[in-house]
Amino acid sequence: MIKILVVEDDKHVRKLMNAVLKREGYDVVTAENGREALEVLEVQHIDLIILDIMMPEMDGYEFAEELKEADNRIPILMATAKQLPEDKKKGFRLGTDDYMTKPVDTEEMLLRIQALLRRSQIASARKLVIGRVHLDYDTLTVTRDEDKQTLPQKEFYLLYKLLSYPDRIFTRIQLMDEIWGMDSESTDTTVNVHINRLRKRFEAYPEFELVSVRGLGYKAVRT
Repeated sequence: MIKILVVEDDKHVRKLMNAVLKREGYDVVTAENGREALEVLEVQHIDLIILDIMMPEMDGYEFAEELKEADNRIPILMATAKQLPEDKKKGFRLGTDDYMTKPVDTEEMLLRIQALLRRSQIASARKLVIGRVHLDYDTLTVTRDEDKQTLPQKEFYLLYKLLSYPDRIFTRIQLMDEIWGMDSESTDTTVNVHINRLRKRFEAYPEFELVSVRGLGYKAVRT
């Protein structure tokens, strides 16, 4: 499920966006300012950010600049009452991908989100192809030529997530929250166990490798 972070200090706007996005099938996380949003990014994987400009503590410009300096390429849709060309230009210079003005037209918002997700190649495709390897999300299968394996659900989701974002490092906490859920009683060592199982399953596959990044987590490398 695609996860969207809404960064907005107006509780009514935040509530509206949350309801509209959930109705469309998105997983939604909210924050009241840029500082809270950075805290969210430390523990959760986010696919797209809807960002207000005028906020207390850390505004949208400061937040976008922080992401740019960290080379974080999460798509950003800026939603703000500021309509001057100078404001838009500043946002784009800081890494904003798209821009819409308030009051927010929810239909326009959804269309812009879909466009951004397509451009960032994380739209909800149900199949993933890496060389001769095919992953099918609906059947939980991984196929390479005549070799076809049906994986346990969590193993498949973990592999699919990592291979969907090659070279991106995910912390164990991020993977736990994404795949097992924040309320899961499993510990983050569960991720280690599943990674080891996947490595053993696909050790003969030359197309990819699951790499441990010391002190951080895991990433998939397409070879």
